[in-house]
Amino acid sequence: MTSVLLFLDIDGTLIPFGGPGPHPVHGTSPHPLLPRLDPALGPRLRALGAELVWATTWLDDANDLLSPWLGLPALPVVRWPDVDDVDDEDDEDADGPGGAGLHWKTRPLVEWAAGRPFVWVDDEISGADRAWVADRHPGPALLHRVDHRLGLVDADLAELGEWIRSRGEAR
Repeated sequence: MTSVLLFLDIDGTLIPFGGPGPHPVHGTSPHPLLPRLDPALGPRLRALGAELVWATTWLDDANDLLSPWLGLPALPVVRWPDVDDVDDEDDEDADGPGGAGLHWKTRPLVEWAAGRPFVWVDDEISGADRAWVADRHPGPALLHRVDHRLGLVDADLAELGEWIRSRGEAR
């Protein structure tokens, strides 16, 4: 059976940004953002039973910095197309990179998934992304928006886990 892909954004998703008061600190690191990231999140992400994939502009830095911090192995990394390589001519919702209201990650993630079931966790997902994916991706997909002020929290993980288990395809 094909496993569910879990596309992970970092900034505002795993590492909270904004919000009232200081963020919790989880250890020390020469990188100023890593202490905002709870290392306990790594085992919780693995326990979801999906195939984890970095979907972030951190690219290989995600494996170099975050994977060890979270106790994760090196994960596949989505390589983003150059803006000049995006062909929007045949899309009625296009008005530049990504299309009208469409996040620039949406198309590459659907292409990467290649029909497989997937979850995309990000703090910038919109209704336009959900509609575009529903119209163009043949498999099940959950586009889950995280509150950037809090990052991924227990309620998010519970929803992701339930969705992945309901597919009956988690490893």
